[in-house]
Amino acid sequence: MDDLIAALTILRRYLDDTDAPHPVNTSHDTLWVMDVDPVDVDPEDTTELERLGFFEDEDAFCSHRFGSA
Repeated sequence: MDDLIAALTILRRYLDDTDAPHPVNTSHDTLWVMDVDPVDVDPEDTTELERLGFFEDEDAFCSHRFGSA
C-alpha cells in the first residue's frame, strides 16, 4: 500500500487538471493514471515510479502491480 501511495503522490504533482473527475482507471488488470503526460515527468521521478511498479504506456502511466484482479 505504501508504494501505491508514494507513486500516486508523485503523479499528483504532474496532473494536468487536479480536479480531474476520474484520474485513475482500471482495465485488463492494469491501473491507469490518466491526465499525466509522461513527457512532463522529471526523469528522476520516472525512475522512482518504475521502482514503485509504474511504467509509461500509451501516453500515461500504468501498473500491473496495482490493477484489478
